[in-house]
Amino acid sequence: MSDNKELERELSELLMEQDNGSEEERREEERRRLSPKYEIRVQTTLDPIVEETRKYRTMAKEIDGRYDDYLKKTEQTDKERERSE
Repeated sequence: MSDNKELERELSELLMEQDNGSEEERREEERRRLSPKYEIRVQTTLDPIVEETRKYRTMAKEIDGRYDDYLKKTEQTDKERERSE
């Protein structure tokens, strides 16, 4: 988190050093260059990883089983969701 603050401070200093015109233009440019502090996430009913893994498993056997734990977790949450409805 402190790295972000340091980067924001450095960016702010660089923007202030540039003489782009008015103070308002500099502030607008500073706002435009800063990364957003929030993310927008969309909750879906289907997990694309699960759907793709199931499809591949119908075609071939998985060698290392790396998705087994993930599929077990999603199946548990699906069952819990069905019970609550």
